[in-house]
Amino acid sequence: MDAIIDSVTQILIDWGYSGLFISALLAGSVLPFSSELVLFAVIHAGLNPIGCIIAATTGNTVGGMTCYLLGHLGKIEWIEKYMKVKKEKIDKMQQFLHGKGALMAFFAFLPFFGEVISIALGYMRSNVWLTVASMFIGKLVRYLVILYILNSAYEMFI
Repeated sequence: MDAIIDSVTQILIDWGYSGLFISALLAGSVLPFSSELVLFAVIHAGLNPIGCIIAATTGNTVGGMTCYLLGHLGKIEWIEKYMKVKKEKIDKMQQFLHGKGALMAFFAFLPFFGEVISIALGYMRSNVWLTVASMFIGKLVRYLVILYILNSAYEMFI
């Protein structure tokens, strides 16, 4: 299985901006995938860092909005089956999000909680445009921080 993931990752790196967008979309959705490796690789292959950040952030936001859409559809059996998120988790997240609303989509980048936040916001039918904007900003900040950390670590070993 690791060989398949490595092969897919290499293909996505080879595809440049498009591959980065796809890897970020996968990572932002319900599929377990790491777009950070692809981001770091394509930047060090010579692609424009700003273009890479935009491609990764946009792809990851689109992926996160797939979770929002599933929540918006309100099919708990789909959410439990395909996303492995129990209704109880969604209910707890809704209670937490109550009164905070779409701005909490900023935190959709968080591991484990991000998907649940997105699903709950969709289930609550939060304002879609505010959700997208908040999610985009949160994911942008996350990629900028990750890129800074990866570049700092890379330069330490060169």
